[in-house]
Amino acid sequence: MQVSIACTEHNLKSRNSEDRLCVRSPNQNTGVGQGGKHRLVSSRPYTAGHAHMKEAIGRHSSMKYRNLGKSGLRVSCLGLGTWVTFGSQISDEMAENLVTTAYEHGVNLFDTAEVYASGRAEITLGNIIKKKGWRRSSFVVTTKIYWGGQAETERGLSRKHIIEGLRGSLSRLQIDYVDIVFANRTDVNTPMEEVVRAMTFVINQGKAMYWGTSRWSAMEIMRSLWWSHQMEQAVPVSSVRSLVQWAPVKPQHRSWTVHWPCRADLWL
Repeated sequence: MQVSIACTEHNLKSRNSEDRLCVRSPNQNTGVGQGGKHRLVSSRPYTAGHAHMKEAIGRHSSMKYRNLGKSGLRVSCLGLGTWVTFGSQISDEMAENLVTTAYEHGVNLFDTAEVYASGRAEITLGNIIKKKGWRRSSFVVTTKIYWGGQAETERGLSRKHIIEGLRGSLSRLQIDYVDIVFANRTDVNTPMEEVVRAMTFVINQGKAMYWGTSRWSAMEIMRSLWWSHQMEQAVPVSSVRSLVQWAPVKPQHRSWTVHWPCRADLWL
């Protein structure tokens, strides 16, 4: 089962395993070492200008929630992903039990992708959401676009595939919009400005609330930010990476990552 963790630079640099899982330890102290290079920090997320991510416990559960990046979107510290399992390794009944248990315990972030189980993961998650009848405003759905089919025009980050690929994901999920659409990797065949404009277009069309990057390098993220500001387009609000792939970008952009832990035999 894939578990996503909404993290900040602070979480990743902390040596405390409880802190990485967004659990506050009562025995931690805040301070700065006098002679060493390492500084001791509390489990409370640091604030730096607009990168402020105020943590709060939910009203109906013990789950902690944070802002996703610099956006106002509040997400649970833990999220449930559908990679490998949904639509392939587990039954639809087990998938429903997992989603239901997660939702009832405060998880509001559910992640999938067009490529997972060739689209069956999105279908499974969509069927569960429709069956449960939960308010759409009470949870966050994210999907990823890149590998959509075998044809040349069914993969990559061209304007055509971003628009058509997201349309296909929404059909399988049986929802009107996703909260975040991620570019599932970079596309060397598509100019960055085209990617930025296409992502802005689907946001303006109401098909997505935000867009983000998945498995992009720090340099690629900075390029997308530069083009977004240069052309006054929508800025990516989050980057998905595995914990072993962490690479910081500039200080003003560091606190906007969603991570998932991975087993020793997996490279995500």
